[in-house]
Amino acid sequence: MNSDSTARETGLWKRGVLWLLLLGPLFFASYGFANWLTQQRSDVGSLVFAWESQTPLWPWTIVPYWSIDLLYGLSFLLPSSRREMDRHALRLLSAQLICVACFLLWPLRFTFERPELSGAFGWMFDVLMGFDKPFNQAPSLHIALLVVIWVMFAQHTRGLLLRGLMHGWMALIGISVLTTWQHHFIDVPTGVLAGLLCVWLWPQEGIRPLLGWQTTRVLQRWRLALRYAFGAALCSALAVSLGGFALWLLWPATALLLVALNYLGVGQAGFQKQADGRLTLAARWLFAPYLLGAWINSRLWTRRHPHAGEVVAGIWLGRLPRAQEAWQYPALLDLCAELPMDSSGQSTYRSLPLLDLLPPTAEDCQRAAHAIEALREHGPLLVCCALGYSRSACAIAAWLLQYGGCQSVDDALLRIRQARPQIVLGDEHRQALTLMQRLPDSQPIIREVVHGL
Repeated sequence: MNSDSTARETGLWKRGVLWLLLLGPLFFASYGFANWLTQQRSDVGSLVFAWESQTPLWPWTIVPYWSIDLLYGLSFLLPSSRREMDRHALRLLSAQLICVACFLLWPLRFTFERPELSGAFGWMFDVLMGFDKPFNQAPSLHIALLVVIWVMFAQHTRGLLLRGLMHGWMALIGISVLTTWQHHFIDVPTGVLAGLLCVWLWPQEGIRPLLGWQTTRVLQRWRLALRYAFGAALCSALAVSLGGFALWLLWPATALLLVALNYLGVGQAGFQKQADGRLTLAARWLFAPYLLGAWINSRLWTRRHPHAGEVVAGIWLGRLPRAQEAWQYPALLDLCAELPMDSSGQSTYRSLPLLDLLPPTAEDCQRAAHAIEALREHGPLLVCCALGYSRSACAIAAWLLQYGGCQSVDDALLRIRQARPQIVLGDEHRQALTLMQRLPDSQPIIREVVHGL
């Protein structure tokens, strides 16, 4: 299953056993405690849609339902490094803590009465109901754990047939929480959300969002964070007050809240843009409503000026291109943190993600200038961001000051406006460029850029 088995670190099975010895008892203790405590309450409600009465009971699906326990243990055989093992275990631990906390704060009850079942399937249901009472509902811990386990198996399963079988079985496990009459529908999307949040919290590569937290002192970042937080609160209020289909507004509410956290302290790393321009799976799904809005916004703002402009010979400035538009540029520098980029058509691609609507720092400008200088040797270079009006324009201005012969910020901006008059660079951008000129030239930054090519 794992094609990287020859590169595995030694002794991982012992580490996996230790994690299982910790997580197993914690699962039964916390899950059982939440069940017991909720049984003592008299205010436990339910959230059921009318159409759910048509949900079939398929006794045989208790088999895939139970199989998650086996896959839970087997998933610890897959990681090839201690880092991967620990991140996987921490995802599972986080899912446990998040779901149990929700069970205690907002308990819900499953309302369908399952008929008496006989045979092997009936016995499996009896064993299940010995410890699983109808109280631990939303978000479904079963689904949250499934998401984490599914991601791990997807990373290590090779071959079209094996991947197809794996995805099919995982999907069947997800369906089984409904067809065994263990969960109502609301438990499923909330469980997926909880699972994806855990995968986002503990990425295999890059900075862990909350552990890399640094509360900003920049006023503009606070303003933007509050705006996105207000949007999240508004979506949540509408979802709760309207109910029904409006509950899907909890998805954009989550996305906007995470964007607010990015501006408040997580930074651009919260979007988890990878070296190839793609966002991680968890980031793509968690931020999906925001990403759709950001992409539409970028196209509306640039609908009259979709084409890049050549600032100097071989250096172009424009918006983030589609895959079919990017092929004409052998090299591409992407300064957009929030939108993914398909870099498969580029022989040379470099991502230096910066948050939208914020001026870069002097160090950001210097890093971008070095990246442009290194990339332009590979042929025509497109420097881009969501619109091609601010972040990418400031990057080219930095290059003009460092390498392009411009003696002042005004000269650099005038050169850029001749190619793309729509650029928006304010006083804070000018200040960052001015401060960059006073920085010592950083050879380590140059080596970092060249290494990333």
